[in-house]
Amino acid sequence: MQKFKRPMNLRRQSIYLLPNLFTLGALFGGFYAIVSAMNGKFEHAAVAIFISMVLDSLDGRVARMTHTQSEFGAQFDSLSDMVSFGVAPALVAYEWQLSTFGKLGWMTAFIYCACAALRLARFNANIAVIDKRWFQGLPSPAAAALVAGLVWISREFNDDLNPIAHLLPYAALVITLFAGLTMVSNVRFWSFKEFNVRKTVPFMAMVVAVLLLLVGVSRPELMAFCFFLGYAVSGYIYWAWTTLKPNNKTPQPPTSDKT
Repeated sequence: MQKFKRPMNLRRQSIYLLPNLFTLGALFGGFYAIVSAMNGKFEHAAVAIFISMVLDSLDGRVARMTHTQSEFGAQFDSLSDMVSFGVAPALVAYEWQLSTFGKLGWMTAFIYCACAALRLARFNANIAVIDKRWFQGLPSPAAAALVAGLVWISREFNDDLNPIAHLLPYAALVITLFAGLTMVSNVRFWSFKEFNVRKTVPFMAMVVAVLLLLVGVSRPELMAFCFFLGYAVSGYIYWAWTTLKPNNKTPQPPTSDKT
């Protein structure tokens, strides 16, 4: 019996395991968020999206530290981001509150999902001409954290929010639309990549850091939502400041993109 021989032009495919394990974990977090939302466990869904965000922030750093960057890893990361920060937040928001609006609800969820896909496509197309100091539009992990953060605090502060519970669907509608459309805007957001950890700071900065740490430990859901809400608004504040500032002739650096 003649044995099958592998053609010479076909080579065995191999990938780097360590960074892609982090990406796979982020993908699982997005998938688990969808499953949890379908079962009515919205707090678990929100936490899973935040865990995906942490894992997504680590895979690229691990790849650079271990010199294991690859084209496969970049494409895998992009597909994982689409699930974890595009599809998952949209479906969680729809199952949580947007379904009460009927057609308007699923259209809002789709707008968010489509904006996440457009942002990823724009990033892949502009990756060679980006300025690492800035993000063009709200990064998709931050947009997902904004939507998931609203879900999380609503579950944690359920008793306190009972008097205004009827407003939660409208809040979900506004936040989901705002996060989605901001992703595809041309508003610039600071990337934090030029933050110098070796630079000296005033002594009071350490006191503020301790207070923020205590608040973060005691109320992580509130801290996370307030941080990402402030970050999402900061781009518009910076845009208004640079636009309305008189005699502002400072040349604007090219914007960058990031998923």
